[in-house]
Amino acid sequence: MQDSRVQRFMDSLKGKRVTFCGVGVSNTPVAELFAQKGAKITICDKRSQEQLGEIGERLQRIGATFHTGSDYMANLDADIVFRTPGMRYYIPELNEARKKGMAVTSEMEMFFDLCPCPIIAVTGSDGKTTTTSISAEMMRAQGKKVYLGGNIGVALLPLVEQIQPDDIAVVELSSFQLISMRRSPDVAVITNITPNHLDMHKDMQEYVDSKKNIFLHQTAFGRTVLNRDNELTNSFVEEARGQVFQFSRRGPVENGTWLREDGMIMMRLNGVDTEVFSSKDIRIPGKHNIENYMTAIAAVWGRADIDAMHQVAVNFPGVEHRAEFVRELGGVRYYNDSIATTPSRTISGTLSLFDQKIIVIFGGYDKLVPFEPLGPVVVDKVKHAILLGATAAKIEAAITGCPTYTEGNPSIHRVENLEQAVRLAHKLAERGDIVSLSPACASFDQFPNYETRGERFKEYVREL
Repeated sequence: MQDSRVQRFMDSLKGKRVTFCGVGVSNTPVAELFAQKGAKITICDKRSQEQLGEIGERLQRIGATFHTGSDYMANLDADIVFRTPGMRYYIPELNEARKKGMAVTSEMEMFFDLCPCPIIAVTGSDGKTTTTSISAEMMRAQGKKVYLGGNIGVALLPLVEQIQPDDIAVVELSSFQLISMRRSPDVAVITNITPNHLDMHKDMQEYVDSKKNIFLHQTAFGRTVLNRDNELTNSFVEEARGQVFQFSRRGPVENGTWLREDGMIMMRLNGVDTEVFSSKDIRIPGKHNIENYMTAIAAVWGRADIDAMHQVAVNFPGVEHRAEFVRELGGVRYYNDSIATTPSRTISGTLSLFDQKIIVIFGGYDKLVPFEPLGPVVVDKVKHAILLGATAAKIEAAITGCPTYTEGNPSIHRVENLEQAVRLAHKLAERGDIVSLSPACASFDQFPNYETRGERFKEYVREL
């Protein structure tokens, strides 16, 4: 049976003027749904209709009006304005629209308002996609119908009419999505917070405040899952209104998951410890993935049983572009860790996985995050550092400025593009070596997203 709030909202769209600012994964299917419900659709995008390609054709078929070019945000006139997640919330045009009484919202905000089933939502600077995926897999293993979306998977608002109260939505949320959220999920998870996206946020405080929106609007019946080993997330405990679970690799927590010295993941609730499963059973490698499992266990505890969780740990192969094995050639193993879009992600991921010095391809778009923490770890863990992109000079400075750096340890090489980087890595590598793409940066200087960068890397490696 359909939720009456959903029905009322869909009925209310008839004749409404709805403008979508920026089209892409989330806004396009929403525009198509709203057109079906009788809304008048306007598309505002910097790209021309022709440049939008297949998406432009889809939107033309629903009778959308297009407002494109450099002034695409000028003179907004609508009943409802949807911004794309990557668009800054406080830009003058959206501020003006709000002043004029237009409802300025986003696909995820509307989904949270209308979703009839419980929502588990995950955010954080690193680890959120894997944690979201593990949580979804655990709920599926429990026999639940799971809707996976947000920053991962599909747009969920177009599916809201088919979601039933007994289903569960598991969503990944970015700071851009959270900045305007005024509703929190049933289970709110923050994996960690380190400097990130400072090119898009006015400062670190705005970034932190955006993340906190995931739990600040919960009721007393909500659950917040926080990383005790991260100084910032640990400081949020007092602000959470409902049940608080923490997770820690360093020792017991008051309530939540922790790692025993023998590698057993424990769940502590009201002073009682329960063995969940051994971290040695987790199929995907790396200490950071033990942490991701501890986070997911705390998120689904009480909704999924231990057998379902263990089944996922043993069988789940991981998410593409995350320390993903590509191939072995001439005794050299190649890994794709394109998801590593921050220094902290590269440090806790690729640079923590192997017991030998490795060859790493670094560099990309500059999000204005500091690279100094990367230097000592690179000196300790990297044999050859291959640098490219807008951040190459900053990364080199972080390495050579490190007190433990000596000439040639690691050797540092500059290249123009990813193809050159792969060819150079192949040339430098000797039997037994490991080569990984782990950029510590976003991809936007040369690629539209980290997925495309990872796919291209794998193509180049397979062509060797």
